[in-house]
Amino acid sequence: MSRVSFAHESEASLARLFDFYHIAWEYEPRSFPIEWNGDGKPVAFFTPDFYLPDYDVYIELTVAKPALNTRKNRKVRLLREHHPGVRIKLFTRRDVERVFGRLRAA
Repeated sequence: MSRVSFAHESEASLARLFDFYHIAWEYEPRSFPIEWNGDGKPVAFFTPDFYLPDYDVYIELTVAKPALNTRKNRKVRLLREHHPGVRIKLFTRRDVERVFGRLRAA
């Protein structure tokens, strides 16, 4: 794994998992405009955590409590709405716990 400054330890853990399975990944490679002002100038952007080029899919990871996921869900919804050709998957705390829980049990 290359030297990357991750925003959260959960992102570093997911990157290590990608590396273990030889899944190519890029960390926060692109920001997408998701809101514009009246002049058509972008005023809000969304930067998904990972891009998996072999799968052409972006991964957004959130380990916040489910009640706090509203903001991330909104960003993902706006990304899908304004950039319909972009594939994105939101990994929630529950998803992460399932993946890492299975790994620990193996």
